[in-house]
Amino acid sequence: MSSIRRFLVVVLLATITLINFLAALHGYRTSMAKAEQLFDAQLVDISEVLAVTAGGPAVDQYLTGGMNNGSAHSIAFQVWRGGVLEASSGVAVADSPEPIAPLSEGYADVNFGSYRWRAYSHYDVADQRWLIVAQRADVRYTLADSIILESVLPIIMGLPLAGLLIWVIVGRGLAPLSNLASEMGSKRSDDMSPVSNNEPPQELAVLIESINDLLGRLEASFEREKRFAADAAHELRTPISVLKVQLHNLLRDADSDTTQLSLLQAAVERMGHSVEQVLMLYRTTPEQFAASFVQLDLAGLARQVIAELYPRLEARQQQIELLADKAPMQGDAFAIRTLLTNLIENAIKYSGAGGEIKVLVECASAGVKLTVEDSGPGIPADQYDKVFQRFYRLSSDRQGAAIPGSGIGLAIVQHVAEIHGATISLGGSGFATGLAVTVTFPNTALTKQGHTQLC
Repeated sequence: MSSIRRFLVVVLLATITLINFLAALHGYRTSMAKAEQLFDAQLVDISEVLAVTAGGPAVDQYLTGGMNNGSAHSIAFQVWRGGVLEASSGVAVADSPEPIAPLSEGYADVNFGSYRWRAYSHYDVADQRWLIVAQRADVRYTLADSIILESVLPIIMGLPLAGLLIWVIVGRGLAPLSNLASEMGSKRSDDMSPVSNNEPPQELAVLIESINDLLGRLEASFEREKRFAADAAHELRTPISVLKVQLHNLLRDADSDTTQLSLLQAAVERMGHSVEQVLMLYRTTPEQFAASFVQLDLAGLARQVIAELYPRLEARQQQIELLADKAPMQGDAFAIRTLLTNLIENAIKYSGAGGEIKVLVECASAGVKLTVEDSGPGIPADQYDKVFQRFYRLSSDRQGAAIPGSGIGLAIVQHVAEIHGATISLGGSGFATGLAVTVTFPNTALTKQGHTQLC
């Protein structure tokens, strides 16, 4: 059902049309019966005039007036006495005259002169003669139809007006529902305040109550999730910091092989990084970032992140290439740096020793386009949607099950992209193997020194 309003208008108008049709059909049949009675009564009246005048100008004047619609050829009469035709109308005269109808008292439907007639025969006892009056059946039906149609036509012509009135009335009746939909549509994603309940119609009161109850439960759930993530991350920071300090002291004072301590230190560093990632994932909303958006140069941010990660690249003897145009955009600097860091770190981890990485920043018609490619084993196409799930990691040997990670890197990337209204797509890289992650930020007008810049 595409529209309740359209559905109600169509159904109500169809119902009214059906009822009017049935009423018109009944009225037509009733009106036709009444018209038949009136026409039969007219034949009796003419026969009474004939009884007095036995034909002549008075009868002709009567035949051309009234319900006969001004046509004397649609009504005929005959006066018979002793088998002899004494008087008749012109249409009832023939070379071999014969009675229009049987000489028996009452009504009869007969064929005469190529037409179907309704005839009335009456025997005048005083003058001992038969008076026969007949009217063409087609004329009777034409007159009756015209009378009935004139009464039904206003009903038919009124249907469009009825449809318009129903449309307006139904619209007024559905206005509270439209207002509710508008209020819900205008709510921000972090607005869990109750829907206004200003004397709603009885039918909407239950719905509004259910919506407010749902909003309340959602707000409580979100608050619990935020508090849990914040409390857990806060509680973990302190012991991690202590571990880092103690490991640093141990490494400084150790006289023998420090390989195991170095591995332990790397594990603690990854733990600290995971905690910060969890904070980033759970404590940010689009509304919080939108207020802090500033003009950024994505190419410049990419250079900074690569410089920070260069020691890791050098340690793994990996090659990285940056192809970047000047790409102005609006966004949050910390969030974009986090996105770049996660994408490039993933490429470093999965490219292996001696691998290659390419970072491409370009200004396209669709907006600012960031692509990070690596020469690692890549990801199967049927896994593209799953890798954005939190804590999901591929179990394939090609991905290196021993590679450390928390499984939330791409979830963070997707979260930052959603905050900035960007889209993400995965595909094969330009190397022999590997993955290409493309993030397209929308083309936003930026104002600098009074000039509008579009990417």
